[in-house]
Amino acid sequence: MTSRLAEVAQKVGVSEATVSRVLNGRPGVSESTRTAVLTALDVLGYERPTQLRGERARLIGLVLPELQNPIFPAVAEVVGGALAQRGFTPVLCTRTAGGLSESDYVTMLLDQHVSGVVFAGGHFAEDEAPHEHYHLLRERGIPVVLFNAAVEHLELPQVSTDDAVAVEQAFAHLASLGHERIGVVLGPEDHVPSQRKLAEYRTQCEKYARPVDDALIEHAMFALEGGQAAATRLLRAGATGIICASDPLALGAIRAVRRAGLRVPRDVSVIGYDDSAFMNCTDPPLTTVRQPIEALGRAAVTLLVNQIEGARVAAEELLFEPELVVRGSTGSVLGRVASIEGDDLDAGDA
Repeated sequence: MTSRLAEVAQKVGVSEATVSRVLNGRPGVSESTRTAVLTALDVLGYERPTQLRGERARLIGLVLPELQNPIFPAVAEVVGGALAQRGFTPVLCTRTAGGLSESDYVTMLLDQHVSGVVFAGGHFAEDEAPHEHYHLLRERGIPVVLFNAAVEHLELPQVSTDDAVAVEQAFAHLASLGHERIGVVLGPEDHVPSQRKLAEYRTQCEKYARPVDDALIEHAMFALEGGQAAATRLLRAGATGIICASDPLALGAIRAVRRAGLRVPRDVSVIGYDDSAFMNCTDPPLTTVRQPIEALGRAAVTLLVNQIEGARVAAEELLFEPELVVRGSTGSVLGRVASIEGDDLDAGDA
């Protein structure tokens, strides 16, 4: 007990006597100090005294699928900062291979009496994934916000980047550069944002009078290796422009182009999605569709806090428009033809 008091006291910056008064429900402690002590108790993993367990902590679970993709640390930074400004403490939960599942994290967060949960890039976007833990949160009355498109039956508030607009912007850019064979690398087939992107890709093919060639449509896991494998198949199908559903997929596509002895953008143009950190520092700098992470994150926190404070929040999706950021990984097909003709002339001279 003494070590626990000392640890909590150090975490909050108060005396052990103050911590003891809070845990025993005694007067003489300000509400802000009392809240800080209880929050520290939750964060450090200690159980609250029985008489305090019914009170909700000011903890918010932030559940992410990974941290290797730089878009997720960006989400964590924005959401965490916005929560801190509203007086809440974010608890970061990241899935790892062989580690805790999303469902496990929900159980843990419920044990910690969290005030709400924000999910980003989770099972909610996958048709074939387990969804029972989302229903459990609804049954318990825990406020939840989802970050980017979810399967329809969950009926939870969402903030999303408009996938259709993202593909429209990317396709129009490549078409304006003269690309006829435009391929797309998407996430898994049951991934809702990828389904939306595919639907818009087909719409754009029709708009620009391009036949929908299934050989130009690839699904992959969201990883550099997945992008490389998918893009290799697209190159065999004659793609000169490739739209990717994430920046790591796009970096994998660039690797595939180089492994094939080609160049980006001289031979093949590549567009990513997210505009995550350092994409302007790649070789070449990546043309990508930027998600408005700042606006999305702050909207998610506002929706969550409104629920916590008792306001009615509709189970609807707020769509935010992305922005095409043109850099060095896209170029004109005319430049490609000129380069090829120049190579042929050089070969003839030799």
